[in-house]
Parts: sequence; structure tokens; C-alpha cells
Amino acid sequence: MSNPAPIALVTGASKGVGRGIAFGLADAGWDVIVNYFSDQAGAEETAEAIRKRGRQAWVVGANVADADSVAAMFAQIDATIGSIRLLVNNSGRQTWAPLLELKLEDWLKTIHTNLTGSFLCTQQAARRMKDTGGGTIINIGSGANRTPFPNLVDYCASKGGLDQLTRVSAVELGKYGIRVNCVAPGAIEIERTRQESPEYGETWAAITPIGRVGQPEDVAAAVVFLAGPGGEFVTGQTIWVDGGLWTQGVWPYERK
Repeated sequence: MSNPAPIALVTGASKGVGRGIAFGLADAGWDVIVNYFSDQAGAEETAEAIRKRGRQAWVVGANVADADSVAAMFAQIDATIGSIRLLVNNSGRQTWAPLLELKLEDWLKTIHTNLTGSFLCTQQAARRMKDTGGGTIINIGSGANRTPFPNLVDYCASKGGLDQLTRVSAVELGKYGIRVNCVAPGAIEIERTRQESPEYGETWAAITPIGRVGQPEDVAAAVVFLAGPGGEFVTGQTIWVDGGLWTQGVWPYERK
């Protein structure tokens, strides 16, 4: 009798990068819990596509920014699904506003979702993983982990914090056999970014050293690597999946 497939929980997997990560994990042999907050229909679509790939999938709703909601999600997983071996903290939001105009309520929503949500899910997952032989936690960051994006104050602050949360979590949780890393994408073409700018792909490809814009599959590949045997000695790291975009500095001379 074959061993059961390991189970991964991906937050914010209704669409975009989260959906791409869920598909990549399914293709790599993982069963996937698809978390959503507001887009249940999208989450069901993600889960159905996973099942068509021959893997199990479950849809679980929760607001990662709320401690009670996160606790209820993990209790539901315990009662109806089983032990997870991988947590991917992907849920995120942002506010497009200058620093001097950013509303406190928007700042708090973003910090609570992107940073506090990752903390809450990490804490709940790690408490269980330490009693079940360890596991892997992967945070989904951004170029904003280290590069300031004008008019995205709350987003940059949350992702910078996520980078340090990754490191301190890795240091504290290593003794339990739990590895914690961050995948920081560059410009990724998804539904949201295309809506923000119809020329999104062309615009960002032009300044990305590798010469193209990223796709959700690129992010998923890094997650699969870190969660698999090849990543067993990697922890506390941020892996940049950006085609070199955030590696390059400002260069005042014409590029040849």
C-alpha cells in the first residue's frame, strides 16, 4: 500500500500566484488545502482543477488577519483532513496611496493580512508540525522585501517585516525539524496586474534582465523546490524569483 501524499495548506489560493502555487504542488504530488477569504467560487475552481490532476483538494475559508478565524481553520483541518507538512503564507493585499495620504485603516488591514496573518498561520502550523515530525513553511514575499515601492507604503512595510519573520522563525523552529523560507517574486503577470496595466507584461519585461515577465508557474517551481528533498538543508533564506529584476541597481549610463 502506497504512502499517503503529504498535505499542503496554501492561503489565498483562489486565484493568481496562490492558485499557481497550488497547481505546482499538486503536480509535484501534494494534496492541497485551498484557503480563501472572500472568493469561494475561485477557491472551488482551484480545488476542482487540482482534483483533475489526480490529487486531493479541500476548500477551507478563513480570514488570516483574524486570530479566531485562523484558529478555527486549523481546528477544522485537524478534525476533517489531517496533519499538514507544508504551509504557504500567500494571502496578501496592498493600498495604492502616497505616505501622506494613506489611511490608518488601510495600513492596518494590510499589516494584519500580510504580516500578522503570516505570523498567526505560522504559529498554528508550527505548533502542530513540532509534534508530527516537522514540516516546511514558505512565506511569499515581494521585491518590496528590500526595495521601496513609492505609493505602496503599507505593502513595503509588511513585506519587509515578513522577511525578518522568516529569519527568526527559521532560527527558533529549526530544532523541531521545521524549515522556514521566503520566496520573493518579481513582476508576475496575473489577472490583477493585467487589470492594473494592460501593458504590464511588456513594461516589466523591458527592465527585467532575463528579458521576460514572470508567471505563477515560476513562483510555484521555487516553492516546490524548497518544500521538496532538494531544499532539505535550506532555511531562513529569501529566494528571489524575479529574473534579476531586484538584483540590478540604478545605473545612470545607457545599457548596451
